[in-house]
Amino acid sequence: MLEVQGVVKKFGGLVAVNNVNLTVRKGEILGLVGSNGAGKTTLLNIISGIYRPDSGSVYFNDKNITGMNLDKICKAGISKTFQHAQLFPGLTACEGVTVSALFGNHHRVRRDDAEREAREHLTFVGLPPEKHDTTLAHLNMIELRRVQLARALASRPQILLLDELTTGLNPSEGTEAIHLIKKMRDRGITIVMIEHVMRVIMGVSDRIVVLDQGEKIAEGTPAEIVSNQAVIDSYLGKNYAQ
Repeated sequence: MLEVQGVVKKFGGLVAVNNVNLTVRKGEILGLVGSNGAGKTTLLNIISGIYRPDSGSVYFNDKNITGMNLDKICKAGISKTFQHAQLFPGLTACEGVTVSALFGNHHRVRRDDAEREAREHLTFVGLPPEKHDTTLAHLNMIELRRVQLARALASRPQILLLDELTTGLNPSEGTEAIHLIKKMRDRGITIVMIEHVMRVIMGVSDRIVVLDQGEKIAEGTPAEIVSNQAVIDSYLGKNYAQ
């Protein structure tokens, strides 16, 4: 469904992503892990069109989308969340998601239909109905993350790129996030996710790719990854050695 071929991205003298190859299969949950600065977010930003790679290619459903504008990639079926929720603070939660339902995809819908869809997505991600008409400036960080996820879903993605969805969540909320990620996959959405909470990444991923200093050092099932010595040395630590 998605193929990244030999992608390189540099920022001045820093090589953030170095000749990374990646495939994503339809219907799977692919975990992306590595230490801070490993190149994970940069890679997702290349896939989603935020950054243009210095070299290499990205293919989505056999179409070369390398360097395509962000809005066109979103409408083609790839949506992304961010580590820090980026939303218009003067809008209500419902309005913010309605905008995505109206303009984030190629489906033409009436305003009232878009609003109804927005409320359905907000309910699906767990934002209480009494918060739907609250301005974003008055929501807490966890609620903003839910709105951001609803907004991404409103663009009707085929692939959803999640950047540290569970950051700041307590264990109970993390468990809820695991169930939500699986429910999104059950709806037919393919997921690529960055996550530092190993309980989460191991609990939902079909496959895991590990980056270290911009390079892919391992790929496999969760069981294979926790047994990989290179991953243990560079990221997991000896507590994960089996």
